[in-house]
Order: sequence, then C-alpha cells, then structure tokens
Amino acid sequence: MGYEAYLRQLLKPLGVYTFRSGSASGAEVGSMGAALDGAAAALEVVEREGLVPTAEDTGLARMEALFARRPAAPGLEERREAIAALLRINGDCFTVEAINRTLSGCGVTAHVAETDTKGLVRVTFPNTAGIPAEFDQIATIILDIIPCHLETEFYFRYLTWAELEARFADWAAIEAAKHTWESLELAV
Repeated sequence: MGYEAYLRQLLKPLGVYTFRSGSASGAEVGSMGAALDGAAAALEVVEREGLVPTAEDTGLARMEALFARRPAAPGLEERREAIAALLRINGDCFTVEAINRTLSGCGVTAHVAETDTKGLVRVTFPNTAGIPAEFDQIATIILDIIPCHLETEFYFRYLTWAELEARFADWAAIEAAKHTWESLELAV
C-alpha cells in the first residue's frame, strides 16, 4: 500500500476530506502521498547503503574511501566481508589471533603465524594455489595491518612431489590430464 492509500484510510473516519475524482482534497492527499512515497524510497536506499551487510553500490564505494587501500575483493560478498574486517581494526589488533581476524580485509583468505625467528611472521594463503591475483595490492594491505616492527614473509602454496606422486600414477597420467608445468604446480 502506498502512502496515498494509507493517508486516505487514515483520514476517512474524520469525514472532512472528500476523495472524489478531481476534488481539491483528493489531489492534496495524492500529492502528499506521492511525496511520502518518494521520501520512503530514498530512505530505503540510505538504509541499505549505510550498512555493510546490505550495501551494494554507493555505500560500499564510500566505505572503501575511508581506507588508505581498497580491498582486492572481486565480488559483492567478498567486498562486504573485506570492509567489515577492515572496520574491526583498532589499537588492540596486535595479537596473532586479532591480526588473523583482520586479514580477511585484504580480500583473500590469508593467515599469519609466528615463526621460530624472532620478529618474523609468515603469511600464507590456504585457499589459494600459487600467487593470489592482485598480489601487490593484497600485500600492501597485509603490510598495513601487520605491526611495522615485524618482518613479513609471504608463503605460497604449490604442488609438492609427495602430493604429485599420490595424485598421479605416472607421467602418462599427468600428460593425459593435459597439464602444463604451470598448471601442474597449481594442481594442489
């Protein structure tokens, strides 16, 4: 029901307005209803775009403008998740657990872990074989998130010889799968 119908229903018991076709009171209620419909539509857009979980266009772009770097997230849901992760960054984000919660702000699944070397952390991409797409942008965001006093090492996942031997019986099986060397090393 639009606002014109709502106003007519609301005002009808008063008996003051006549809602006949062409009456001044009918036109007045019609114009007020149209104005309220327009305001409601605008407020609906503002509400949708103002919240990270529902934003689609302008809202996401404006939220991304708040950050020094735009997340390298390709899809709508990934952009929303990345923005939400970046909004969680605060002064208490210096533990490994907090950094890992925040790293999803780079737009790809990443995981940081301490190494045996003091002051060195390793960043892995568990769901990505090889170097992630848009790695330069992702690395810049990750380095902005990880405290600057830590040296950061990026670790990329490729097919190991043990996995190769377990997956393929011989080289003929690899050739039958029509793998190139590049596609084979990413077949994890």
